[in-house]
Amino acid sequence: MSPKSGDIPVTPAIRVLRESGAAFELATYTYQEHGGTANAARQLGAPEHAVIKTLILETDAKTPLICLMHGDCEISTKQLARALGVKQVTPCSPDTASRHTGYLIGGTSPFGTRKALPVYVETTIFDLPEIWINAGRRGLLARLNPGVLDSLLNPGKVTVALSPNQT
Repeated sequence: MSPKSGDIPVTPAIRVLRESGAAFELATYTYQEHGGTANAARQLGAPEHAVIKTLILETDAKTPLICLMHGDCEISTKQLARALGVKQVTPCSPDTASRHTGYLIGGTSPFGTRKALPVYVETTIFDLPEIWINAGRRGLLARLNPGVLDSLLNPGKVTVALSPNQT
């Protein structure tokens, strides 16, 4: 479902993608509270593994960070904490996440966040030919090459995915 450009407000994420010259397509879907990546994948006809979650977490010292993960996987916060050399990593509350990013939960993009946050990406995301990632609004995803993450976010690469049968 490709939207008409006049139908979509320009979010900070879209602005960053456009200004960088990144190749991307926008796609809309009907957002459902607690529908998650499975809902987006089903509506867009995309594999859920390629629909990427943008998760806002914080260390035990309350330092916020972003972790990008496959839609059909969970993060091992223990492995992430080990990789970062901290005691613990936990999800931020929705209000705290919104304060750090400027986005609502369900519409959080790693691009154009209110504060510059360190970004970590599950390494296997870079093995995909394309990904679908939030473009800064609920029900709006950008379809792009995962290499764009490298060039725009300069992320740390981590191996912290738990497959669905491990959760």
